Order: sequence, then C-alpha cells, then structure tokens
Amino acid sequence: MSISTSKRVSKWLISGPPLLYLLIFFAIPTGMMALAAFRFPGDYGGLMPLFGTDAATGKTTLLINAQNWHDYITLDNFARFFQEPVFIELFIKSFCYAGLTTLLCLVLSYPLAWLIARSPKKWRDLLVLLVILPFWSNFLIRVYAWMIILGPQGYFAKVVNGFLGMFGVEPLQFLFTPFAVVLVLVYVHLPFMVLPLYANLEKHDMALLDAAQDLGASRWQRFWKVTWPLSLPGVYAGAALVFIPALGIFAVPDLVGGTDGIMIGNLIKQQFLDSRDWPFGSVLSIMLTLSVLIMAGLMSLLGRGGKRNAL
Repeated sequence: MSISTSKRVSKWLISGPPLLYLLIFFAIPTGMMALAAFRFPGDYGGLMPLFGTDAATGKTTLLINAQNWHDYITLDNFARFFQEPVFIELFIKSFCYAGLTTLLCLVLSYPLAWLIARSPKKWRDLLVLLVILPFWSNFLIRVYAWMIILGPQGYFAKVVNGFLGMFGVEPLQFLFTPFAVVLVLVYVHLPFMVLPLYANLEKHDMALLDAAQDLGASRWQRFWKVTWPLSLPGVYAGAALVFIPALGIFAVPDLVGGTDGIMIGNLIKQQFLDSRDWPFGSVLSIMLTLSVLIMAGLMSLLGRGGKRNAL
C-alpha cells in the first residue's frame, strides 16, 4: 500500500464514523422532515400515503403522478405559518426567553469562571467538578426538584410571600409562570456558559493586566480594555451553547411554565404527538432549524471577529 493510499485510508477511518453518524441521525431525518413539510396530513394524522394497493391486482403502486401531484404536494403549510401571527409571536417569545436566559447565564457565569481561573491550581479541578456535578443526576429529576421548590408549599414561595405579606402584598405564584421557565432554563444551562468562559480565562496572560496597571489603568479599565476583549471568544462560544438549546427546549416549559410559558418546542411536540399534523410540525421544525443555523453562523462569525480583535 502506497503512502498516499495509506493517508486516504487513515483519513476516512478518522472522519468516516462522525460523517456516518451525522448522515444517519441528522441529514436523513432533516431530509425526511423537509419532504414532509410539503405533504398533506393523512385522514387519521401523519402523512397522506403516497402508495396504495390496487384492488384488482393486489400490487402496491405509486399514487402520485404528473397529473395529480398537486393533490399530494402543497405549500399551504408554509403559508399557514406566515399567515397566522400566533406562530411568529411564539417564535419571538421563544427568542426572548432564550436571549434572556443567555444574558443571565453570562452575568452569573463570568464572575464564577474568573474565580475558578484565578484560583490556586490545586483547587481548580475541584471547582470545575462542582460546576459539572448537576450533570450526574437526571435532567427530569432536577426539573421536578424545581417544581417542588417553586410550588405553593415550597420554601422559596413561603419565604418570598411571607416577606411580601409584611408590606401588604398578596401572595405570588411562581410555578407555571414565565419566571419559572427562565429561572429553570438558567439553572439547566449555566454550566454550558461557565466551562467555555473558564477555558478562555485560564489562558489569559496576567502580565497584560500588570502592564495595564503600570500604565495607570484602573481596575475597571483593565477589565474592559484587556480581559473582556480577550474573553470574547469564550463569551460567544458559551452564548451559542446556551441560546441554541434553550430556544428549542420543550421539557422545561412543559413542566414549570404552564400555558403562559409555552415555547416553540412545545408547539412542535404538540403538532407531532397530539394534533398529529406532521406536515405543519415539520414546517415549524424547519423554521426552528434555520433559526438555529443562522444563530450558530452568527456566533461563529462573532467568535472569529473576537479572536482577531484579541490578537
């Protein structure tokens, strides 16, 4: 075997399994979803069948042809999405929830990531372990724990409402509200912001801060002129890791949001499982996928720009 052939074989052995994984679990399902978006729903849900059985011969035949294709292929599902404002409003609402979650995660994660990065080396591994410790328990169990905490009999509600009662304010409901959705989203996605920020901040050269201090820069000036620009790649990476999954999540709004906290992921689940309108559910999924791809591309461009500015 020649050297060039050996290199090609090694290349395919390394890149082949990931490509196969993406093909089977992403490309093919996405293609099926894209095709379903142009179909009519079936009489009992799902998709209108394209194949039928000939009563005379008993053979399975393709029902669609050049003359009747318009009975099987339609753009009405896309038209419905753009004509009914409720779906656009729900997308905007989901973007707002995901954006607020990302912002809160950044505000809470930056000081923590900075603290870990500047801690003595013997403590860093322990602190990082504490950050990822929630991943060791089941996701649904953690959400159910928040349902107990935010419930009317939970300590959080009792303490807050007891404090508000001292000023004559009526008790507030925390569970099944947008507040509960954002709170739990922040809790779930916080580690995804801390880890990229920590990985970035750990690599900063402290000599740059010392040089800025020698030049007369104050503490805040050193942060905004040195630390913040250098940390932008980590900020963009963490924002992508938080915003994208928060945009399409459905379990958290389903469990703690109620009717007021519904997001686009809940509507997609409803279309596929409850209404069984697979074509329109596919349209919503396509729109969500396009939104995620646009956001991922934007984050990638911002990350590259931040890296160039840092250099």
